Amino acid sequence: MTRVWEWNRPVTVREVLEDLSRDRSIAYTTVMTVMDNLRQKGWLRREEEGRAYRYEAVSTRAAYSAALMNEAWSASDNPAAALVHFFGMMTPEQREAVRDALRIIQSVDPSGPAEAEGR
Repeated sequence: MTRVWEWNRPVTVREVLEDLSRDRSIAYTTVMTVMDNLRQKGWLRREEEGRAYRYEAVSTRAAYSAALMNEAWSASDNPAAALVHFFGMMTPEQREAVRDALRIIQSVDPSGPAEAEGR
């Protein structure tokens, strides 16, 4: 996903392979399989172009990260405890980013994000 986001446009498997090959040796079929798996999971979409496909991200990196965090948090049998542990791992700068994000959410919808979703 990182490589697709970095290109910021629809890319072919070959383009991603060439990009990855600068850092390590990797097979075309490996890249193709991973990109198809990401498509099947709904993170990439593709359009046929000749004999190849062009893949593009369905969402932004920020939305992807948020979905991963939500998935992990939702899997907890004690979400409050999970948040306490998560916040405990954060640097002061990261905790300040959380405070900033909460201020933004509250200024957009003072009732909070949970109530806004229910409308």
